Amino acid sequence: MKTATYTVKNALGIHARLAADIARFVGKHKSEVTLTNGAKKANGKSVLMITALGAKKGAEVTVTVSGEDEEEVFTQLDDMFTHGFYEE
Repeated sequence: MKTATYTVKNALGIHARLAADIARFVGKHKSEVTLTNGAKKANGKSVLMITALGAKKGAEVTVTVSGEDEEEVFTQLDDMFTHGFYEE
């Protein structure tokens, strides 16, 4: 299992398009991904749940990945969060 906490850099936070990008990527893999913002948790394969996190700019989101392809999934999600989902 791999876990990291990120501060959301995007001006609009994790909005619907970003949630869809995350869910589309995670959905192609076997690992389980959980995103947490405060007391709210989301399945990484669910656009609705990710959007419902309400992660605004400056929010801390913890990403947990576990499964047989966790290294690949974690590396890509780390890159996405670190680079502000390439929106900057």
